[in-house]
Amino acid sequence: MLGSRPVRTRHASAVVTLALSLALCAGAVPMAAADDDGADPARPVDIGGGRRVTLDCRGSGSPTVVLVSGAGGASDEWTHSVDAARPEAEPRPDPSAVLPEVARFTRVCAYDRPGTTRLDGTPNRSTPVTGPTTAAAAGVEDLRATLAAAGEHPPYVLVGASWGAMIASLYARTEPARTAGLVTVDGASPFLKDTLTPAQWTTWMDRIRSANPGKGVETPDYPAAVTELRAAPAPPRGLPAVVLTSDRPWDLAVGGGSTWPAWLAAQRRLAGELRARHVSDTDSGHGIAVERPRLVAREIHDVFERARAGQGR
Repeated sequence: MLGSRPVRTRHASAVVTLALSLALCAGAVPMAAADDDGADPARPVDIGGGRRVTLDCRGSGSPTVVLVSGAGGASDEWTHSVDAARPEAEPRPDPSAVLPEVARFTRVCAYDRPGTTRLDGTPNRSTPVTGPTTAAAAGVEDLRATLAAAGEHPPYVLVGASWGAMIASLYARTEPARTAGLVTVDGASPFLKDTLTPAQWTTWMDRIRSANPGKGVETPDYPAAVTELRAAPAPPRGLPAVVLTSDRPWDLAVGGGSTWPAWLAAQRRLAGELRARHVSDTDSGHGIAVERPRLVAREIHDVFERARAGQGR
């Protein structure tokens, strides 16, 4: 989930190459899972300036878990899963997916960033914005405005997948009083700029920019996001955190050799910076949230419990 749709195995190499950000895939699939009464729980939230953001919140309890999708991915990434034995299959609504699983023990929200696409290929219902977007603009700023307008109260456990990890990490750094914990799910980080070769980084950025057809599709501005994160305060000390890393090799396919070692090196550095527990035996590719949703929900629960107990690591 770094740059365009979830990397569902069938389209993984293409999606990862173009933006590396949704380990899911892009085929025709049913809409997001509904509540038990069959109603779609997602609702539009007015955040001002003539804009609305679609938000899906369920469950009760505190701290609230906030799920931040990878680039191009809508909130239904957290309500679907794939058969672990057939990762090439299309994701399907699943009561054991991350969002419904987390709703069993606390309040949980997921939202549709502008320019993202639902798993059935349809645009989401949030108001489009001009791109490209950074981790701050249409990232933290929109997330802050959406939660406030919806009346969702902090503190929050932020969960970011791929590109969403850049947004979640920046939120934790700039809103420490509102952040109770942090989970990254094969998350992107500023360290990729260091671990990839300069040529690989440049090629990747060029491909992300060229992938936007000019029709309002979300296009992450990674260089700007790297600058934003490096200028932000250090991660709060003692913040309960987990870094989940894929262990099935995949590649950005940007030339200059495999990018898999660089990805793993960036993951290790991210875990070290956050003083996080590093879970690297995930039995998953880049799309951990849809391939291993129960594992993700379990790690979120661990951070949730540590946050409630006021513990650090």
